[in-house]
Amino acid sequence: MKRGAVTALKAAIFAIGIVVLGLCIFALPSLAKSSAEMFPEFAYLRYPVLLGLYLTAVPFFYALYQAMKLLHFIDNRMAFSDLAVYTLVRIKYCASMISILYVIGMIFLLTQNALHPSIAIMGLVFLFSSIVIMLFSAVLQSLFKNALIMRLENELTV
Repeated sequence: MKRGAVTALKAAIFAIGIVVLGLCIFALPSLAKSSAEMFPEFAYLRYPVLLGLYLTAVPFFYALYQAMKLLHFIDNRMAFSDLAVYTLVRIKYCASMISILYVIGMIFLLTQNALHPSIAIMGLVFLFSSIVIMLFSAVLQSLFKNALIMRLENELTV
């Protein structure tokens, strides 16, 4: 892979991280406050929803860190190594954790009669996005593992 492409991917991951961090710090608290003021009957959900969103941010940022590590391995021609495979495993686990947290959150909101259709649609977008990332990282993990096995077999026969 060309260095420019890896650098562009690293820059994109960094930019995504900065945008999501900015949303977590600045946008989410003010949105929660304004939602609590607009819908006082659901004001008691302000902090549980914020907590749930911040909980999903933890595996998200860890997955971004692991993606940066994977790009570093690719950049240093270590893409087909045990380290790269373990990095993909961690990304897969982060995506599954995000999926689980969103399912729990939507069930919680449903039990509180607070799952507005627009909230459900946004939750489903994040849920299915993390499922796609989980499946994609599982496929890449299998591919990298098979390539690693073939490389080791070639080294043993030579």
